[in-house]
Amino acid sequence: MKTIDLRSDTVTLPTAAMREAISNAELGDDVFGEDPTTIRLEKMAAERMGKEAAMLVASGTMGNLVCVLTHCGRGDEAILGDQSHTFLYEAGGIATLGGVHPHTVANQPDGTLRIEDIEGAIRVDNVHFPRTRLICLENTHNRCGGAVLSPEYIEQVAALAHDRGLVLHLDGARVFNAAVALGVDVKELVWHADSVSFCLSKGLSAPVGSVVCGSKEFAAEARRIRKSVGGGMRQCGIIAAAGIEALDNMTARLADDHANAKRLAEGIAEIGGLAVEPQRVQTNIVFFDVVGGAVTAEQLVARLGDSGVRILQLGPARVRAVTHYGIEAEDIETALDALGKAMC
Repeated sequence: MKTIDLRSDTVTLPTAAMREAISNAELGDDVFGEDPTTIRLEKMAAERMGKEAAMLVASGTMGNLVCVLTHCGRGDEAILGDQSHTFLYEAGGIATLGGVHPHTVANQPDGTLRIEDIEGAIRVDNVHFPRTRLICLENTHNRCGGAVLSPEYIEQVAALAHDRGLVLHLDGARVFNAAVALGVDVKELVWHADSVSFCLSKGLSAPVGSVVCGSKEFAAEARRIRKSVGGGMRQCGIIAAAGIEALDNMTARLADDHANAKRLAEGIAEIGGLAVEPQRVQTNIVFFDVVGGAVTAEQLVARLGDSGVRILQLGPARVRAVTHYGIEAEDIETALDALGKAMC
């Protein structure tokens, strides 16, 4: 029986082309700046993002941490959403490792932070307060159901940040999903950000790695920060080779994941005891709730697991399903059939 794993797009496996690229990668010592495959990936990533420079990191969490620590010193403050990945799921790294104070404001259901909320969170110059240095956005927004932030909104936040002497970091773990959903070049989504991180290992299916991008000055300082948090890697071209293949061949197909997620949400809406809003599904993430009390979320997850379908429980009633490479249209129908039976 095939397992249909919808817990996350982090469960993707590398393509055959990625495995071949890893096997054939030309390697060197990246700490000495001598790994040609890593250099190629970084140049490619910078060009795709419209930035001057880029740097490979081990993970999205490391990418966000390095970016925040590059922009902020100890005792400084970063404004970010209360549902953001950096605040909820990165082990408090910006505070514990960087001494950076997180100032959260409420994420709206569409993933945005209200401009007036951001303005209200910026500190005045007073000895009692930490100095506000940074605003962080997330696109797509995981906890807000894969919601997409528009280029116009990001430009508006960047304008506020720069007018107040701040910088803007974009957690773009799934930014290619956002670009595909909007039908725009990814550069339009990151142009006004001072730094951006994006994952190779989610929807793009590489086995490991993320990239951070920004100005040459930013990248030089970020490389020093990466080293301080243990992120200097040696023959990391074996990682970069898969990333090159991901950027070359795995971005356009994200539209298939979005279509599968939409179909999944529409099917869930027809199953009694489950509540979902299909119109809110913009990319590859579907949140839904178990309602009515006949079955708990924990029971639903267990029953589906017995049927070879895996989803992620996020609360007493809330669950998440994420479509990705390796999940086909027929798998969605199989999952919907299993969901219907599990709710009986």
